[in-house]
Amino acid sequence: MKVSQVQENEYASFYNTYILQVSDEYSLLEELEIAVHRFRNFVQNIPLDKYDYQYAEGKWTIKDIMQHLIDCERIFAYRALRFARKDATSLPGFDEDEFAANAGGSKRNVRDLLTELAVLRESNLCLFRTFSESDLLQKGVASGAEMSVRALGFVIIGHQNHHQRIFEERYL
Repeated sequence: MKVSQVQENEYASFYNTYILQVSDEYSLLEELEIAVHRFRNFVQNIPLDKYDYQYAEGKWTIKDIMQHLIDCERIFAYRALRFARKDATSLPGFDEDEFAANAGGSKRNVRDLLTELAVLRESNLCLFRTFSESDLLQKGVASGAEMSVRALGFVIIGHQNHHQRIFEERYL
């Protein structure tokens, strides 16, 4: 299943930015695996003095963004699990700024952040491998918008790609 198969009615329009960041070259499972390795290699080549850099007052550091990616991936995967299991409960949104303010990402070691991201992605790969074609098409409501399981998988990838691009454009 590739990102081009995801229909616009499977996610809220504010996720379009992330969906458009995913290449159609690979399947969802392939891209989940490839993207984390690509990101890890990219981050490992960032100069050490840039990990705590803020390009403007009040902006997150690279380490804060890495923690943000970890937190968001956990939330998106949880939503995917709930929707795949046909849980009809509407799930609340979350305040990413509040999460970042309380996560302590900038105090963490980059190696530990990369390890946590890799372990989390491996766990989510295991989860997404359990989903059947019909599971991937299941929808639920989160943050007041309907979303499919497969769209959530592609949002995980696209969100990571989006922030990598921001690193390249504003931090390096």
